[in-house]
Amino acid sequence: MYVITGASGHTGHRIAQQLLQAGKPVRAIVRNAGKVQDLKDLGAEIAEGDLEDEAFLAKAFQGATAVYAMIPPKWDVADWRPWQLKVGQTITNAIQEAGVKKVILLSSLGAHLPSGAGPVTGLYDFETLLKGVSGLDVLAVRPAYFMSNLYAQVDMIKGMGIMGSALNGDLPAPMIHPNDIGDAITPHFLALDWTGFSVADLGGAKSYTMKEVASIIGNAIGKPELPYVQFSYEDSLNGMLGAGLAETIAKGYNEMYQSMNEGYFLDAYVRTTANSTATTLEAFVEQELVHALK
Repeated sequence: MYVITGASGHTGHRIAQQLLQAGKPVRAIVRNAGKVQDLKDLGAEIAEGDLEDEAFLAKAFQGATAVYAMIPPKWDVADWRPWQLKVGQTITNAIQEAGVKKVILLSSLGAHLPSGAGPVTGLYDFETLLKGVSGLDVLAVRPAYFMSNLYAQVDMIKGMGIMGSALNGDLPAPMIHPNDIGDAITPHFLALDWTGFSVADLGGAKSYTMKEVASIIGNAIGKPELPYVQFSYEDSLNGMLGAGLAETIAKGYNEMYQSMNEGYFLDAYVRTTANSTATTLEAFVEQELVHALK
C-alpha cells in the first residue's frame, strides 16, 4: 500500500494516479474527498482528514509500503514556520507510530539552509525530523521553483502591464513543471530504491532569469516588450501585505528572494542530466499559463 499525502495537489495527485495505473494499491490522504473522485474511480482508498491530526495519520499510514510526505501551503496562519514545524512533527510522529520504513519527502532547493530561506527553511526542519527517525529510509526530493507559481503574476500582467518581484531580474534560476516532479518520483516508489537519508535535486529543463520569463510570457500574449521590474524589498513586502498575505509569510518570501539574490539559496545545486526534467517554460506558458492571460 502506497500512502500519498496531499493527493489532491499538483504532485501528490500525479504520483497517486501513476501508481494506480501501474496496478499498485494507493491510499490517498486528502482534506476533501470530493477533489479526488478520479483517484477513487481508479481504485484508490480515500482517507479524508487533517495533516495536523496525528491519530488520523498514524491510522492512515498503517501497512504502508512507502509514504509520500509533504507540508502543503497554508496562507491563513499567523506564523508559517512554527506551523510547518507542527505539521512536520505530526507527520513524523505518525510515521514512527505506524512503523513506516520508507518515505519520499517533497522538499525544495534551498532546504539545506537552516535559516535565511523563508518558507523553505521549514522544509529544512522537516528533513531534520525525518532524518532523526531510526531505521527510516528517506528520499528528500528538492525541486526547483514551480512554474505554476507564475500564476501569481497574472493579475499584475493584466492590470499593470508588468511582471515584478524582489528577485533580481538577471539571476538565472531553475524552474520546473509540477507534473515533472511526479514523473520523477513515481519510478522511485515502484523500485523502492533508496536507503538511509538521501537527497535528489530536480532542476527542470533549464534555468531562466525573470527578464527571460517576462520575454517568454510577453511573446506568448503578443506583448514582446512586457517588462520585468525588480521591486525593493519594502515595496515587495507592502505589495504582498496588500494582497492579503500574513506579515510573517510576506517577510519569509522576501527573505527567500534575498537569499537567492545574494547567492546562497542555490549554492548547493548543480545541474546534471539526471536532475533535469522535460518540460520547458516555453511549453508551460504556451500550453497552460497563456489561457489565464486572455
